[in-house]
Amino acid sequence: MTSYQFAVFGNPIEQSKSPQIHSRFAQQFNIAMDYRKILSTAELFENDLQEFFTSKGGNGCNVTAPFKEQAYNKCEILTPTAQKARAVNTVYLDEKKRLCGHNSDGAGLVNDLLNNQQVTLAGSNILILGAGGATRGILEPVIAQQPASIILANRTVEKAEQLSREFSDLYKIHTTSTENPQYPATPDLLINATSASLTANLPVSDRNLVGPATVCYDLAYKQEPTAFLNWAADCGAAKTIDGKGMLAEQAAISFEIWTRHRPATSDVITWLGNN
Repeated sequence: MTSYQFAVFGNPIEQSKSPQIHSRFAQQFNIAMDYRKILSTAELFENDLQEFFTSKGGNGCNVTAPFKEQAYNKCEILTPTAQKARAVNTVYLDEKKRLCGHNSDGAGLVNDLLNNQQVTLAGSNILILGAGGATRGILEPVIAQQPASIILANRTVEKAEQLSREFSDLYKIHTTSTENPQYPATPDLLINATSASLTANLPVSDRNLVGPATVCYDLAYKQEPTAFLNWAADCGAAKTIDGKGMLAEQAAISFEIWTRHRPATSDVITWLGNN
């Protein structure tokens, strides 16, 4: 029986649940695998990544913060999604043994919203908080769902405007400030793509951003609701969702790329909710 060698690179990395997630995926298909956590540094990452595939028999790996942009620069072949995101979270080898990079974050978000949460994106008004790498990673798959509008709100509006220009070939994205957000209507979907939840801070304070039909989604996740989701619930949001489903769905895409098997995610999402 073939035994796959997988890994996840990050710093920090101890908190990663990727080994448990992929172990549950592998059990669905009776696949033998070893999935390790690899702590690296900015100076060593590219060498560590190459070594995993050339010396350690690696079949595929995930890349998390802060190495997604370095992985993008290291990969010889990039999928169109990775090219647009300018970040890679899934690495694999092609038939010529070249490092190939993909970004499954945005598709993971979209799959969670559509399939697990029954949230419609087509024709919806979407407000995304933050204009950093997380937003860049989700924009193309969100745009592909043909929403009615997308507004990027960032503390530094110039950063949002830069991102808007980079995606102008795909969609006309509007921009505003998180300090004093200007928007034509209450959004149907409000996504927190800032890092504020990691420090229990709020990315916005304007309660008018949330209406009784607004779905609020935080890309971050914790066992308890994040500060953003507690605020959204207090504002009367229709639904509040954290990033556990996105984590499971993006991992499922990686697993399919490596093994050609697409795993079910429901059991993993339940497990994440309890751990």
